[in-house]
Amino acid sequence: MGTDLHELLRSLRVWDVELPSFDPATAPDDPLALFTRWFAEAVAAGQTEPHTMSLATADADGTPDVRVVMLHGADERGWAFATHADSRKGRELAVRPYAALNFYWPVQGRQVRVRGPVTAAPSAEGQADLHARSTGALAAALTGRQSQVLESAQELARASREAWEQARREPDAPVPTWTLYHLRPQEVEFFQGDAGRRHVRLVYRREGEEWTRQLLWP
Repeated sequence: MGTDLHELLRSLRVWDVELPSFDPATAPDDPLALFTRWFAEAVAAGQTEPHTMSLATADADGTPDVRVVMLHGADERGWAFATHADSRKGRELAVRPYAALNFYWPVQGRQVRVRGPVTAAPSAEGQADLHARSTGALAAALTGRQSQVLESAQELARASREAWEQARREPDAPVPTWTLYHLRPQEVEFFQGDAGRRHVRLVYRREGEEWTRQLLWP
């Protein structure tokens, strides 16, 4: 007999660990400072791949899409990620340059949600970002054709092998479609889970160049 999904779901427990406390009164005025603190704490707590995040975009018709990508940095320009301009998410950002991010760090019962407009960095900055990464990252970028139909696994194996050879031979090989994007947040929410379900939700909203803070009901 196959696995009963509903029984399996009911058997699972959430946050079966000791969760940290969070006093929003101690939060800094800028959400980037709090994000940096929480990110460092997630790393110290042993969270697996804390730099991965869900990226939500929408196409020209407003149909949403989401996938997991890697954070490339965060500063006064916003939260950064990269992809090919001709990938699905690249095309969606071209017609609707607005996105949302979600980080989930279950080892601490924490989430961070970010949303706002997205802009593409200059090409030279995107190429520098790519070439600062691993050989494998460059090989993947050189393989290209992201989101296009793949006719066979053999075709991918051949293209990947050639891309790896080029990446090792030319560590500065350009990838014209590779683009670094910055999401400038208009809203950032910090969620601290609580075993008693009294979750703490603190949201920052941008007003001009300043931030306001509010608590939300869980």
